Amino acid sequence: MDNPISSRDFRCLQLACVGLGLAAGSIIIGVSVSKAAAAVGGIFIGAAGLGLLMLAYPFLKDQLNLDHILPTLGSLRIHPHPGPDHGEGRSSTNGNKEGARSSLSTVSRTLEKLKPGGRGAGEG
Repeated sequence: MDNPISSRDFRCLQLACVGLGLAAGSIIIGVSVSKAAAAVGGIFIGAAGLGLLMLAYPFLKDQLNLDHILPTLGSLRIHPHPGPDHGEGRSSTNGNKEGARSSLSTVSRTLEKLKPGGRGAGEG
């Protein structure tokens, strides 16, 4: 029982499990009538996909050189560039506040006019 398994045999076993998972999931989904059975088939296919990813990871790591790509992806940061400042920065902010106040007062006056017995009910 102390027979070591070779790397090639292990990869073949992984590939066989992936194939079995894909076949079982496809058959379960194909013959299922209920949604629950189809969900179980989807779980089989998802597990097979994960097994396939585990099988392909060493190849992808070597071919894509992930050790150099992943640290650069992790160091990416978003640095928003502010728009051009035309000397209106603070005044436009205050202008927006004033504009909001004036529109609020306009809405209040309109609501007062619409109320029965309001200030502007008899006018017009």
